Amino acid sequence: MLTFADGPLRGDIRVAGDKSISHRALMIAAATAGTSTISQPNRGEDVLATRDAIAALGALVEDRGAEGIAVTGGALHDPATTIDARNSGTTARLLMGLCAGRGINARFDGDPSLRRRPMERVARPLRALGAEILTNAGRLPATVSGVRRPSGGEFALEIASAQVKSAILLANLDATSLVRITGDRSSRDHTERLLQRFGREIRFDGATIELEPGTLVARDVGIPGDLSGAAFFLAAAAITPGSDVVLREVGVNATRTGVIDVLRAMDGDIDVFNERELDGEPVADIAVRYRPLRATTIDGDLVVRSIDEITVLAAAAAHASGTTHIRDAADLRGKESDRLTTITETLRACGVTVTEQADGLDITGGGAHAPGRVLRTYEDHRIAMAIAVLAAAAGPHPIDDAACIAVSFPDFVPLWSGAQLTARERAV
Repeated sequence: MLTFADGPLRGDIRVAGDKSISHRALMIAAATAGTSTISQPNRGEDVLATRDAIAALGALVEDRGAEGIAVTGGALHDPATTIDARNSGTTARLLMGLCAGRGINARFDGDPSLRRRPMERVARPLRALGAEILTNAGRLPATVSGVRRPSGGEFALEIASAQVKSAILLANLDATSLVRITGDRSSRDHTERLLQRFGREIRFDGATIELEPGTLVARDVGIPGDLSGAAFFLAAAAITPGSDVVLREVGVNATRTGVIDVLRAMDGDIDVFNERELDGEPVADIAVRYRPLRATTIDGDLVVRSIDEITVLAAAAAHASGTTHIRDAADLRGKESDRLTTITETLRACGVTVTEQADGLDITGGGAHAPGRVLRTYEDHRIAMAIAVLAAAAGPHPIDDAACIAVSFPDFVPLWSGAQLTARERAV
């Protein structure tokens, strides 16, 4: 058990490397002949599952600690055993794609949480390129019997999903003709940017992606700070009096900055500055200071650009004046937990009035307080960290499981405690 304390956050912080980019960089490096070094990668359990999986597929992986992870790829083969994606949907879905287009036969499985998550959204387009995909009633375990040098062609996304389009792209790295993907709605474009970094000709505009036939070229890749991890510090500072935080070298890819747009719409005091580029990804420093928030509406494409941050935005809404409306977020029901239900139960335990909808929430702010009991994390890292945000502004919040945070942000607790300690020291 761990208790998150109340109190402001202050100081300069560098959060964990971006989880989404780390996954993709490792996978593309594994598919590329030559050696690529991934520096400042995320080292959460999800990314380590990908690291181990690409090694099982034949990539030579050397974890050099502070220097990063070196991957020598190109010659992938059938794994000797089942690939264990652990809790990582990205690992399972994207590597299913990579295997499907490389003639690889592989079996994928994961922990009980991952076994509950849908896989058919990826399996269907992979079958369309000729691979044989067998799932367990649409879930893991799943087997892939891949094809070599698929013919390319056009794929229409059923939903605007970065994981689905990335699986399609990875499956078509050896395609013999143009690959065209339609139906996107500005979902995160890290795979497209990384393919450019690794020498591929690819065009993307937020709606359509076109990948030309070609060859990957080994490249080193620096990983920016994860905006999804930074979001917890942003939201806590925005709702906790006395807070003043600067987050350094955070990824500010426009497909991911919905959390910043929402907090600004709630009148958050946020300054994005020192904007620059790191190996194809936009990065910046972000300053946030406390200022009273007001309610807003989060829906449509804004949800697509902030889907992983909805839980922390719900925590911020609990401290905003008025009622915040969240819609078009039904995809959250298929995450590590049913996040619409679990964040509802969490907020209600803290005295917040919440109405759960089929695809969202209505959250009336102003009434949050310390729960007076241990809160469940539902073994979901984003629920656990959202509770830290609630605690900062409303009093001590004990949780039943801190270990789940290591899925995406293993250094979260010491960074969080350090930021609160800095605030206390400055107040003396």
